[in-house]
Amino acid sequence: MARLPRISGMKAVKAFSKDGWFMARQTGSHVIMVKTGYMVTLSVPKHERT
Repeated sequence: MARLPRISGMKAVKAFSKDGWFMARQTGSHVIMVKTGYMVTLSVPKHERT
């Protein structure tokens, strides 16, 4: 199975936004995203890449 590429947190937020998710809030260095009609949330870390 092929490995997934590493992307930044902001690129992940942008990709999820295109799929209908939106940023509900930010807690520390994590962006919490929700999507209308779903009972789950996404937590996307916005850490600096080292």
